[in-house]
Amino acid sequence: MGWFLGLGIAGLVLLVLALVFDGVLEGVLDSIGGGLDGFLSLPVIAGFVSALGFTGAIVLGTTGTGAGGAAGAGAVAGVVVGWVTWRFSRALLRDGAAPAPRGRDLTGTSGSVVTEIPAGGYGEVLLYLAGQPVKYAAKAATPVTRGTEVWVESVLSPTSVAVRPVER
Repeated sequence: MGWFLGLGIAGLVLLVLALVFDGVLEGVLDSIGGGLDGFLSLPVIAGFVSALGFTGAIVLGTTGTGAGGAAGAGAVAGVVVGWVTWRFSRALLRDGAAPAPRGRDLTGTSGSVVTEIPAGGYGEVLLYLAGQPVKYAAKAATPVTRGTEVWVESVLSPTSVAVRPVER
């Protein structure tokens, strides 16, 4: 029973280390060729080892089966816990947010001037992307005053756009 309890405790220690050092241990293992991406992550391995150890100890202590039966029951429980951990971690890591806007996403977007745009110089515009306000440096062919509604004609850089006033 001591071996099973040792495995259970070792799995918990591995889980705590994986959570505290958040990716450092996986980075170390990747650098030496461990490559634990995907199903075999440290939390999954820790869950498997803990379930194997604690289930094995419980089965060995409460039933008449020997170490082989306890190890088998622990292995089944370890696979189940490992799979649940993997599914749970995938659900947590799933990013529901949209990807960062690209140039073609900004072109045609409307906004308003928040800092006057001088002739041949830069000002600032406030654009709304996916409902979120985002401020960009802006350049225009003609001077544009503060508060004017503008359309994005093109993207000059990741932080600047070319705009033109909206004509009504």
